[in-house]
Amino acid sequence: MAVSEELLEILVCPKCKGEIHLNIKKDGLVCDACALLYEIKDDIPIMLIDEAKPL
Repeated sequence: MAVSEELLEILVCPKCKGEIHLNIKKDGLVCDACALLYEIKDDIPIMLIDEAKPL
């Protein structure tokens, strides 16, 4: 089961509160403004700034 569309609509970047979107591989959420990738592990987005990976 993937991350639900309803959840994706309400999630925002925890750093800048901007919009995020699924990456092409659908294994992470991308904030273009911060150039960060928030990974999705076991269908759970890891929305911690310290855990985010720079793009």
